[in-house]
Parts: sequence; structure tokens; C-alpha cells
Amino acid sequence: MAGSSSHQIRNIFVFGGSSPGKEKEFLESTNHLGRVVAERKIHLVYGGGTLGLMAGVLIATFLGGSQVLGVVPKAFAKRDIIGKTIGEELQVSTMSD
Repeated sequence: MAGSSSHQIRNIFVFGGSSPGKEKEFLESTNHLGRVVAERKIHLVYGGGTLGLMAGVLIATFLGGSQVLGVVPKAFAKRDIIGKTIGEELQVSTMSD
């Protein structure tokens, strides 16, 4: 990439699996991503809840002091099938909102 940009990333959206998977390297990678996001003071927008790979990014980012926003379909929030959202929560009517 030629030249450099003065733009700084302020927000990142991460949507990952609700399962940690079978390989521990996947969860370790999400934790690492969360630490980098927090170190760079980037705000995280994620799929809500505290399950699986998204939780790895979420927890490391939140504990690192960055702002987090979980976007959750209302149907999921009502049934509490994704775990408790950490940080701010935005409930939407559908996944396509």
C-alpha cells in the first residue's frame, strides 16, 4: 500500500461463533484480538451475549478498558439464549436491522 493514512480506526465490528470451537487456538486468537482492540482504544461492536468466540474478543476488550456495544435481536434477548451482554446493549427487531 503506497503512502500512509492519517485515519485511525475508531470502531470495529466482530461477529463470531456462539461456540468456542474445538481448537483452543481459535479462542486464544479472539482473546488476542480483544487485547489489541483495547490497547488501541478502539470501540467494539459485537453480536451480543457472552458465548463462544465473540465472548473471547468481548471480555478482553472490556477488561482492557475499551467501550463495547452488543447488538442483539429482541427475540434472542427475551429468551436469554446468548448469555448476558457486557457493556452497552442495542436491541434490534431482526438480524438485518
